[in-house]
Amino acid sequence: MYNNDDDFTTGVRDGLRLAKRIYYGNDRSVVAPKPVTPMEKATKSLYPTSPMVYAVIYNPAIVDNPDMPSYQPHVHGRCDPPALIPLQMNEISFEVECYLDTAFVTMSGSWRVHCVMGDADCSCRVAIPMGEEGSILGAEVEVARKSYSTKLVVDENGEDESAAVVEDGGLLKPHIFTLTIPQVDGGSNLSVKVRWTQKVIYKDGEFILTVPYSFPEYVTPASKKHPKKERIQLKVNCGLNTDIACKTTSHPLKERKREPGKLDLLYETLVLTWSSTDFIFKYHAFTTNLFGSVLLKSPSPQSIDQRDMFSLYLFAYPDKRRKVFRKEAVFIVDISESMQGNTIELTKNALIAALSKLEPDDFFGIMAFNDQTHLYSSTLELATNESLKKANEWIDTNFIASGGTNMSIALDQGLELFSGTSKSIPMVFFITDGATENERQICEVMQKQQKNKGSELFPRIHTFGIGSFCNHYFLRMLAMMSKGHYDASYDADSIETRMQMWASKASSSIMTNIVIDGPDDLEIYPSTIPDLCYNRPLIISGRYKGKFPEKLEAKGTIADMSNFTIDIEVQHTNDIPLEKMLAKNQIESYTTQAWFSEDKELEEKVAKISLETGTVSEYTHMIMLKTEPHYKPSKSGKTGKKQGKKKPDQEGLKTEKIYTLHHLGLGFGNMVATFENIPPRFVRAPSQTDKIVSATGNCCADVFSKCCCMCCIQACSRINNQCSVVLTQTCGFLTCSACCE
Repeated sequence: MYNNDDDFTTGVRDGLRLAKRIYYGNDRSVVAPKPVTPMEKATKSLYPTSPMVYAVIYNPAIVDNPDMPSYQPHVHGRCDPPALIPLQMNEISFEVECYLDTAFVTMSGSWRVHCVMGDADCSCRVAIPMGEEGSILGAEVEVARKSYSTKLVVDENGEDESAAVVEDGGLLKPHIFTLTIPQVDGGSNLSVKVRWTQKVIYKDGEFILTVPYSFPEYVTPASKKHPKKERIQLKVNCGLNTDIACKTTSHPLKERKREPGKLDLLYETLVLTWSSTDFIFKYHAFTTNLFGSVLLKSPSPQSIDQRDMFSLYLFAYPDKRRKVFRKEAVFIVDISESMQGNTIELTKNALIAALSKLEPDDFFGIMAFNDQTHLYSSTLELATNESLKKANEWIDTNFIASGGTNMSIALDQGLELFSGTSKSIPMVFFITDGATENERQICEVMQKQQKNKGSELFPRIHTFGIGSFCNHYFLRMLAMMSKGHYDASYDADSIETRMQMWASKASSSIMTNIVIDGPDDLEIYPSTIPDLCYNRPLIISGRYKGKFPEKLEAKGTIADMSNFTIDIEVQHTNDIPLEKMLAKNQIESYTTQAWFSEDKELEEKVAKISLETGTVSEYTHMIMLKTEPHYKPSKSGKTGKKQGKKKPDQEGLKTEKIYTLHHLGLGFGNMVATFENIPPRFVRAPSQTDKIVSATGNCCADVFSKCCCMCCIQACSRINNQCSVVLTQTCGFLTCSACCE
C-alpha cells in the first residue's frame, strides 16, 4: 500500500517498463507480454480490476527471468516508490454463494515470480478488488514451505494500531484490499486464497451480482504450453419457495442443480488468455407485486449471543402503475473550502440530476452552507420546469467552495422550510465531506424535534458522506433515527454516480411508517425501520427471545395515504448463514449507537462479534501471521537444515505475528482536516510519526527555499568541521521547534 494513489500507479507503470528486461528466449511457444500502449494508458486505470499479485522491486538489477538469465547490463539506482511488476497468473478459481442481497466470495489463485533472478528475492503485494460494498473476511498465502494468514485481534493498549505501516497492507481504496508477503524467492509460486462479502444489487426487479474478473493481458503466462483454466462455482439461494430465472450472464454457466428458490451453476473452461470482462450474473424470482419472507435460525452453541436470529426482507417488484409518495425535498449541501475542485463540480452535477427527477407536484428547496447558510428560496417551490431552470442557474452561481463548516445552523434552518402537511413526505438530503465537534449535540437536537413533531411528520434525513474525513457514524445516526438512507463515496470517480443512486433510491418510497408485530423482546438492525423503496429492498435483521409468530404482518402507509398490510411467510432455515449475514448490519448498528452514547460496554460487544464472525470493525484490527516448520537444534547447537543428506528433525510448526495491517475501518472523522479545509480522500488520520516527519520536512523546506542552491553548495564546501557541527545543531533546533508547533 502506498501513501497516495499516485505512488501506486507510478509503481505499476515503472514495473511494466522494467518487465521489458525479461528475456523469454527463442521458443515459439513462448510469447512475451504485450507492452501497454499510450492509448491503453489513457483509457485504462492501472488499479487492479481483478485479483493481482505484484513483485515489489526496489533494486531494478534483480529483474530477470529466473529460468533463463539474460545477463543484461547492470542497472544502477533504486526505485522510489518501488516498482510493481504484475506477476503472471497460473490459475484462478472463484466460489460465490448468494443469499438474499449478500454474496460470500472465495477466490483461490496461483501466481509465479517470473521476473526476479533465481538467487534473489523480493516482497510480493497481493491486491484484491472486492465488489459492491465489499468487506474483507480473511486471506491465506502459501509459498515455499511457509504460509501466511490474517487474523482479527483486539489490542487493548493500542500498540499494534500505532505500529501499523501502510505499506504492509490494508485498503488501497475502499474496495481494494492489499497485503504484503516478504522475501519471496525468484521463480517461486504463490498460492493465494481470499474471502470477502459484497452486496448483490436489486434494481428494476432483478438481482445483479458483479464480481471483479477482468484480468489485464500482461498477467497471462508467456508459455503457451501450460494449460490455463478458469472456474467459477455459483450458488444462489433467494430464500423464497419459487423458481429463479437467469436473465443475463457474462460467462457461460452450466446448470448443475435446481430447486425452488435455489440454483447451482458452474463455469469451467480452458482459455488461451484470461478473462477480460467482469463476471456479471442477473436473475429474478418469479413473483409479482411486493414479495418477501422472514427467515429464522437458532444460534450455534459457541455464539456469544444465544438469542434466536431473524431476517425480514421485502422487495418491490417493478410496476409502472404503483405510485411513489409526493415529496417535499430540501437539499443541504456543504460548500466549504475543502469541497473545491472536482468534488464540488461532481456534487453539482449529481444535485442537478436529482432535481430533474422530481415530479411536477413535488416541492423542493436548496441550501448551500459553509460558515454561513445560503438559501435558494425562503419557501419551498413546486418542481416546475421554470423553477428547476432557475434552481440550476442558482447552483452554478452560488456553489463556490469557500469558508468553514457549520452543520448545526444548516440543519436547523433546513428543517424550518417544511410545511408540516401529512400529504407528502418531508425529506432532507444532507451532503458533507467534513466533521465537527458538536455532532452528538446535533443528533440530540434532532431527537428532541422528532419527539415533539412525531416520527410521521419529522423529515427523513438522508445523509451522504464524501471521503474519509467526515464522521460516517454521525451520518449513519442522523439517517437511522429519522428513517433515512445513508450512503457514501470515498473516491472522486464514484461521487456523481453514487450520489445519483442514493438520491434516486431515497426518493422512490412506496410504503412508509412500517411496523411489524413480532415478539415483545425484539432487537432489530437498524434500530428504526426505514421506508420501503421502489429501487431498494427493505431488509431488517435482528435477534429475539420467545416464540416468533407463524405469519408476520407488516403494516404501513402507501402513496394514497391509505393503510396497507402485507402478510409475510415465516420459515426456519439451516442452509442460509444468517449469523454471518447479520454480523455486518449488527456491527454497524452497534458501532453507531456506541459512538453516540459513548458506551464502552457496547464497544466491547462489537469487538466480540467482530472476532466471532471475522467481520471487520472499528474496535478490532487485522494482523498477519507467518507459519513455518520449526526444527530441533542439533548437538552442535545448529538447526541442521544443511546437515548433509540427513533430514533434520522437525518439531512442528511455528506461528508468529509479523506485522499489523493498516486499520480497515472508516474511523470517526477528522476534525483537524475539516478545520484546515483539506480536500477529501480515503486515508486515515496521520500518525504522530507522520506529523513529525511532515513538520521536519516543512521546516527544512522553509529554510532552504530562502537560499540559492548553487550558493548553498559553494558555501558548504568552504566551512570547517566546527562550523558544520554548529550548523547541524542549528538545524536540529529548528526541527524540534517545528515539531513542537
